[in-house]
Amino acid sequence: MQLVIVESPAKAKTIEKYLGGDYRVLASYGHIRDLPPKDGSVNPDDGFAMEWETYADKSRQLKAITDEAKKADRLILATDPDREGEAISWHVQEVLAKKKALPKSVERVTFNAITKAAVTEAMARPRELDTDLIDAYRARRALDYLVGFTLSPVLWRKLPGAKSAGRVQSVALRLIVEREREIEGFTPQEYWSVTAEMEADGTRFQARLARFDGDKLDRLSISDEATAMRAKAAVEEGRFTVTSVETKPATRNPPPPFTTSTLQQEAARKLGFSASHTMRVAQNLYEDGAITYMRTDGVQMDGSAIQDARKAIAGRYDASYVPDKPRQYQTKAKNAQEAHEAIRPTDFSRDRAGTGDHARLYELIWKRALASQMASARMERTAVEMEDGTGRHMLRATGQVVLFPGYLALYEEGRDDEGDEDSRRLPMLRSGDAPAKQDVSAEQHFTQPPPRFSEASLVKRLEELGIGRPSTYASIIQVLKDRNYVRTEKNRFHAEESGRLLTAFLERFFEKYVSYDFTAGLEEELDDVSGGRAEWQAVLSDFWRDFHPRTDEVMEQKPSDITAELDKFLEPYLFPKKADGGDPRLCPNCGEGRLALRGGRFGAFVACSNYPECKYTRRFAQPGGGSGDDTGPETLGNDPETGLPVERKSGRFGPYIQLGEGKDAKRASIPKDVPELDLEMALKLLSLPRSIGNHPETGEAITASIGRYGPYLAHNGKYARLSSTAEVFETGMNAAVVKLAEAAQGGGRAARTAQAPLKVLGAHPTSGGEVKLMEGRYGPYVTDGTTNATLPKSADKDALTLEEAVALIDAKAASAPAKGKKGAKKAPAKKAAPKKAAAKKALAKKAAAKKAD
Repeated sequence: MQLVIVESPAKAKTIEKYLGGDYRVLASYGHIRDLPPKDGSVNPDDGFAMEWETYADKSRQLKAITDEAKKADRLILATDPDREGEAISWHVQEVLAKKKALPKSVERVTFNAITKAAVTEAMARPRELDTDLIDAYRARRALDYLVGFTLSPVLWRKLPGAKSAGRVQSVALRLIVEREREIEGFTPQEYWSVTAEMEADGTRFQARLARFDGDKLDRLSISDEATAMRAKAAVEEGRFTVTSVETKPATRNPPPPFTTSTLQQEAARKLGFSASHTMRVAQNLYEDGAITYMRTDGVQMDGSAIQDARKAIAGRYDASYVPDKPRQYQTKAKNAQEAHEAIRPTDFSRDRAGTGDHARLYELIWKRALASQMASARMERTAVEMEDGTGRHMLRATGQVVLFPGYLALYEEGRDDEGDEDSRRLPMLRSGDAPAKQDVSAEQHFTQPPPRFSEASLVKRLEELGIGRPSTYASIIQVLKDRNYVRTEKNRFHAEESGRLLTAFLERFFEKYVSYDFTAGLEEELDDVSGGRAEWQAVLSDFWRDFHPRTDEVMEQKPSDITAELDKFLEPYLFPKKADGGDPRLCPNCGEGRLALRGGRFGAFVACSNYPECKYTRRFAQPGGGSGDDTGPETLGNDPETGLPVERKSGRFGPYIQLGEGKDAKRASIPKDVPELDLEMALKLLSLPRSIGNHPETGEAITASIGRYGPYLAHNGKYARLSSTAEVFETGMNAAVVKLAEAAQGGGRAARTAQAPLKVLGAHPTSGGEVKLMEGRYGPYVTDGTTNATLPKSADKDALTLEEAVALIDAKAASAPAKGKKGAKKAPAKKAAPKKAAAKKALAKKAAAKKAD
């Protein structure tokens, strides 16, 4: 018997089907062991010896592998064809050797696609484990461990609120923070554009003013309204005639097939996928045999695949879309051993695979790979110049005509920031023509700061700088999100306060280790290890020699000294120069103290040196005394009942009101919709919850208050939302009863009007009810008016049939509790399960098990 080890059970099932009865294929479920998260797992004093620990949740699977290995004549390690795959195979071999269960014959096979041909060919060409790739894995794992477990304790003790730092993640964070600084330091510059709406032969087109009063204009030439109005008047008064028409041919070549990096970028642009989601979906497609391996730096395709692509193109388009010679692309990867074939379909005649996100990603991969072997697009770019009678003013119009679409008929690469006036169409114009002028406009603009990074542009920038490797980008980005160092708004990264402070700390005390050149250089050294050009322990030794003493040096400094250094380092950001020349560090509250950075239990903040006499504070993330400043406690007056002072303060979670001092003090948050806070309003907020009275039907109290999710009514454990803070104090009994009734009818929300179905599929064969596809709060579902059944995530709602919908509804009805008897038990799950499984199988295959990286 021959034992084959792969990573995932889905992969194991497919490969066992290809190999036949003499083979037993088992999954390791990803990595089986790792460095334990404790000090000493890597010992620099003993040649960077590593202490490995088996994952607790893998013990059962490891026992199964061990039992089968004892009976096997041959062990075939068939994990993924990259560094991580090589490492998993090495770990399996090491564990089996320790258990004395290693078969006499141990071989390594790799394949780039899970197809019968690829698997059987790989089995016929086994090799030994690649020690260079294993050494590169060990070097990277040890390096990341040493950085994390040496630097993180420094952060915990010297920088309150910081959670962790990483060799690559901290550099990626620095990119986001530096972009934030660029945006904040950007000074907008005013400029104006003058545009004429022209018409010729019934076709309208735009022309911009390119010369005014004899001077050539660039984008920023017209910088004020007065000049813009003079230019507009000149265009309105002039009669413009075409003086030149310049037409140039242009060619656009198709982009190469996807690599890991370009797939993540394009899926983010076109499908809105995160890098981690893209890799999960691609992993499933690979394990289903639909695409080739998705962790690759290579752009080349196998010769037989190129021929299949050319045949598919010829079958879909005419011969002009097939270039004379196959296209060959060259990889830019520095490490050839880790550069495999590009990501492509295993079968170019198959234009669809899976449903939902799987189908969308497959279509993107299929189109990109097929387009890479199609003919170039041919364009004609035209530039038209029109002058007035004086010759001192000139309008320019540009446009583009696609003469032959070529690969654009199938696919066009996305861009991070769109905007191209050359893509406009122009009418046929000749020298001497005088197009009709329909309108002239002068528009004010301001220069814009560089855009914040999206996932696509961040991945692209990391790759350009040579930082990290494409297979690690998804996990790097996810760590930054999980640590709350960044947040995403409209698919763009914003640096959080903790991320900015951590970056400042690392730039000040560990500048070398977050520099782009150093990190990229270290990546090249690690690539040299995997390529057999460097020794892994020597690379680690060179790094550790400088890094370890530096961490000891910083650890010896007092937290107050660290804060003082950060205060100096961040001065341009925290205390920028004032326009009036005043002292930016002068306390705006007492007018005497000096502002400085301070460290607290919840992170850094700015405070006055006259504390405790002056209690002025400002959050770290509010630079330069802007409108978000907290000028310290503001006394609104005294409570007439207790005589205690009522103060307006600012805390971690925003502004609030406080009555009294110490433990007995009463506090209330200040809602955003309170226009002006005075003593009367403050006392109202402090008095909440407000009693409206007893419900006329139940006799239970109704109260109005403000909670975590806004203003609301409460009655007998039921709630109803209010639209504003004002309603908390104005809502009477009648209105409260109505709102509570409406909320109860709408399941806790206001009653909604009936929603129109997305699609009516037909009549249910048993119940006779109309089967409809609806959009629900938790996604699309089908209903026959009695039973609602949610669509599986992998289902394509647009392709849903009546039969599939009926199967889902029947399965849902079968698994529902029995009706009619009080306390009736649910139907036995085992009886309903086969029917439910059959319904889902009609829509999509069961999702493959996740691959552990």
